[in-house]
Amino acid sequence: MMDAQTRGLLRECSLGCKMAINSFDQMRDYVKNEELKELMDTYDKKHKAYEEKAAKMLMEDGSKEKEPGMMASAFSKMTTEMKLMMKDDSSQVAKLVMDGCNMGIQTLGGYINEYKNASGQSMNLAKDIVRTEESLMKDMQKFL
Repeated sequence: MMDAQTRGLLRECSLGCKMAINSFDQMRDYVKNEELKELMDTYDKKHKAYEEKAAKMLMEDGSKEKEPGMMASAFSKMTTEMKLMMKDDSSQVAKLVMDGCNMGIQTLGGYINEYKNASGQSMNLAKDIVRTEESLMKDMQKFL
């Protein structure tokens, strides 16, 4: 049986990855630069793998994943669409991706501290996601 801290951390890992995947899907049509598109596809695959890992661990425990809230998802989608309609170049996409990374790092970093007694496996997953977000932010800088 999984403890509440591990379950909580895994749910947040899953949720954060789902939000990133949704953002990549939403921005894909606006990306004209092939190098940027390939980079986003690479990180999209990484987020999908992390999400599947968190979901599998939760499922093995009989726990449910956490889904993005409908209002938060709608607001995020609308904000992204508006920003991309005003300016849909690689620089704007990179800025939006970096904003998402920063939000993910702060949010998941907070949960790593909050759920400090979570299992080593779930903690490692959360830290891997944070490192991936940091790496993605760095990779996006050349498109600014």
